[in-house]
Amino acid sequence: MQMRAPSFRQAAGLAQRYLPVFTWSRTYNRETFADDMIAAVIVTIMLIPQSLAYALLAGLPAQMGIYASMAPIILYAVFGTSSTLAVGPVAVVSLMTAAAIAKVAQPDSAEFVAAAITLAFLSGAFLVLLGVLRLGFLANFLSHPVISGFITASGILIAASQFRHILGVSAEGDTLYELAVSLSRTAGSVNPYTFAIGVTVTVLLFWIRKGLKQRLIGIGVSSRLADMAAKTGPVAAILGTILLAWGLDLGARGVALVGDVPQGLPPLTLPSFSIKLWRDLAGSAILISIIGFVESISVAQTLAAKRRQRVDPNQELIGLGAANLGAAFTGGFPVTGGFSRSIVNFDAGARTPAAGAYTAIGLGLAALFLTPLIYHLPKATLAATIIVAVLSLVDFSILRKTWIYSKADFAAVLTTLLITLALGVEWGVVAGVLTSLLIHLYKSSRPHMAIVGQVPGSEHYRNILRHKVITHDTILTLRVDESLYFANARFLEDAMYAMVTDRPELRHVILMCTAVNDVDMSALESLEAINQRLADMGVKFHLSEVKGPVMDRLQRTDFLQHLSGKVFLSQHRAICELA
Repeated sequence: MQMRAPSFRQAAGLAQRYLPVFTWSRTYNRETFADDMIAAVIVTIMLIPQSLAYALLAGLPAQMGIYASMAPIILYAVFGTSSTLAVGPVAVVSLMTAAAIAKVAQPDSAEFVAAAITLAFLSGAFLVLLGVLRLGFLANFLSHPVISGFITASGILIAASQFRHILGVSAEGDTLYELAVSLSRTAGSVNPYTFAIGVTVTVLLFWIRKGLKQRLIGIGVSSRLADMAAKTGPVAAILGTILLAWGLDLGARGVALVGDVPQGLPPLTLPSFSIKLWRDLAGSAILISIIGFVESISVAQTLAAKRRQRVDPNQELIGLGAANLGAAFTGGFPVTGGFSRSIVNFDAGARTPAAGAYTAIGLGLAALFLTPLIYHLPKATLAATIIVAVLSLVDFSILRKTWIYSKADFAAVLTTLLITLALGVEWGVVAGVLTSLLIHLYKSSRPHMAIVGQVPGSEHYRNILRHKVITHDTILTLRVDESLYFANARFLEDAMYAMVTDRPELRHVILMCTAVNDVDMSALESLEAINQRLADMGVKFHLSEVKGPVMDRLQRTDFLQHLSGKVFLSQHRAICELA
């Protein structure tokens, strides 16, 4: 039997599936190019200080931040499905990168840099694998409240980790307690010049973020231009402190400067292929991939919805994976879609992923011609940039919201937040995942159940505790608001037996299955046990409103042949026949 080669149409379809660039590029025109170029210029201006700052946060050389913002953006433009997502270093992933590589190498060493590159490679490979296997749904096991708790705690840790640069002291630690102790021990050696720069830039950036836009609008500047000016404010702070450090020779006064940044495009690099290093970094790479993907897909879907566009989660995994692989082979570190950059890209009018490619070109020009200017940039300025950026991530209101709405979600948020602060970001992620799963299992193992009755004058059946309804002494209708599976099957049995025991006049029990989307083998055995137990008590067991897929599976067993009662198409028909 001969294998036929795929047709041109099949090959084209496959290319469009895995290379979205072939889809959006077909309608690319001069107007789209102009919009993308304007957005790219604005994002490039914003991305230069952010890239440097997040490299500092990760404990890596400043140029690695720029390197991590070039090839990854281009590769995402080829493989990604969001028209406005801006990929590059972000605060939380940079913090997780620092924590991961600090366990396997000494800071400021070649091994430290190699570990960061290898971490990007492992993260990229894992993301691509998930995308190819179409496992994007796995990210859903991290609930939004848990993510909020983790990001809030991470924001606090990131801000705390930058106080050493604001104060001009040496301090280290992966937890809030360790950072606080380390900072307190060096409080007597604060550099006044560094402190003055750090505090001034921090206050200035907060004012730019909160008050500059309103001030500009007040003097007649358009809202869009005022918003862009506020978002690119860090560039002014960088230029001002560079001139100040150069003019006053602050480096000689103990102010830590960025120093020499290699001039040129990213080098070609290779990750380490040491099995031991892979084993040591594998867990961190998986956690970084999950957190990065969840953050990225949330931003991408939010922005896509505003334009009625669609984002494919599985293809996004491939796009982000390709971006991280690109970072690994061009001297970068793990990247993902950034919230603030993507918002700026969207507001600036980016129409296609090509805007990201143009941003990469802008960064390439900066790497070629502007890096010598960064020599006199105080690290305190970058630290202030990080602090102002990440404190916007801190959201304690989630505690109040979850306390009011759901005590279980409140416990999840609080647990994740406290563990992240006390034990570090990696343990925080693990705690978040486990807490999300445990809450899901707990809730689904104790599903909401309601005895229902007929709403007078209608064919509707509602909870007897919430509505005035008609009931019958010889009939009990129980509605289960959850699919039936191994974790809640026994709970259903116990609840059913308790209800029947208290009603000696009962002759019929109807299980109303409007919310039951699945019945697994354990639940089927429980239904068989319930049927047999009720039959022994002289009570018939019926089902109503069973969904098609569930009925298909039940018909493949002998359960329906042994059912003491009937299966009714509607609850009302069941009551009409049995009452």
